[in-house]
Amino acid sequence: MLKNLKKVLLAGLIGLSGSVGAAQADVTVEFWHSFDGSGGEALGEIIENFQAANPDIKIDAQFIGNYNDIVAKLQAAIPARRAPDAVIMEVTRYGLFADRGVLLDLTEKVDNDPLKDDLFDFAREVGVFEGKNYIVPFNSSTPVLYYNKEIFERAGFAEEPALKTYDDLLAVSKQITEKLGDDGITGIAAPGQFARWGLIMDNDSDLIDSKTGEILIDSPNTIEAYEWMASLVHEHKVASADGVTKENNGRDAFLAGKVGIMLNSTGNYGRSKKALGDNLAVRPMPCNKVCAVPIGGAGIGILSSADKETQDAAYKFISFAASPESNATWFSGTGYMPINKNTAKQPLAAAAVQDKPGITVAIDQLDFARGRPRPPVVTWMRATEYDMWQAMALGQRDVTETLKDFADRTRKEAERTN
Repeated sequence: MLKNLKKVLLAGLIGLSGSVGAAQADVTVEFWHSFDGSGGEALGEIIENFQAANPDIKIDAQFIGNYNDIVAKLQAAIPARRAPDAVIMEVTRYGLFADRGVLLDLTEKVDNDPLKDDLFDFAREVGVFEGKNYIVPFNSSTPVLYYNKEIFERAGFAEEPALKTYDDLLAVSKQITEKLGDDGITGIAAPGQFARWGLIMDNDSDLIDSKTGEILIDSPNTIEAYEWMASLVHEHKVASADGVTKENNGRDAFLAGKVGIMLNSTGNYGRSKKALGDNLAVRPMPCNKVCAVPIGGAGIGILSSADKETQDAAYKFISFAASPESNATWFSGTGYMPINKNTAKQPLAAAAVQDKPGITVAIDQLDFARGRPRPPVVTWMRATEYDMWQAMALGQRDVTETLKDFADRTRKEAERTN
């Protein structure tokens, strides 16, 4: 009984200490984010470090889901006056909210922050919409090519095969599927939207020109890219349709050792390494006609509806999260690219480069990485593209016909939203 009483008292003390800590915080910042797994762990560590250094500020971090979930929930929360104080916003979709005055203009705060000069140029650029700064980068990425060494060996590849072109990837995927299909293993995961954008870029095209805003969805090279991607599923059957109807299914199958190749964000490095260990290999995206990859990821924005004290506290956290120490924690724990020029000097980052082969592939691709468009129409376009892709990949609609229709609808939506 005495032992049980001690346990009850200890539990009470722990609860009391937690409430005291909360009571000491003068400001609470409600922060919506999209990170679970290794990303959630690294973010939690950064928040703990921030709160230890700033006991007057509490970061109420809430996992909302993926980037799409955040956009949908934010659109619903704003009219209901239930929006957070700060939010992770994917780099092509924050323009919709900036355009409508939902996000606070951070230009003055960023310009007066010494951090500004420490950020890489690409990291600074992704936060600017129509000449003003609305987000500060947090997680930046490019798509990369992951493969499972054990599956390659079992499929008969004594040495690493060429993985430079569409034809290369298809040939390898066919061999894996033919050799190991009876074991439930397929050659390649159906590419998710970020990877699809990368494959379109390395076929010397785009969905929307990031500089001119021209819609390129129905351009010949974009059509050719979609034809090849769709053929992986409905024609060659080297990619499972499960990864089309729900993109994370392809990633999860790769992590489970059931897929040979996955094209996905460098942000998946942490969980991929944890799942496959030394069997994981990371290579650059293919260069079918040119070498080009999109810069992805997200930054943190502040809601204009928050009161000034909360806005200031939120920016203090944002600046802390982009510091070299925090960025090293993030880079080493997830594989997302460093955004701070001084991150590489941090012991955590240096150890990650030494101990985790492949973690620097995305950084090596920066020479040919490109930003993507972020006007309001991009949010609509990206949401609509999922249904278009599914119809093409499952062989339900002709690729050329689908993309011409999609391009026309996107042009009309761009006129309406602008």
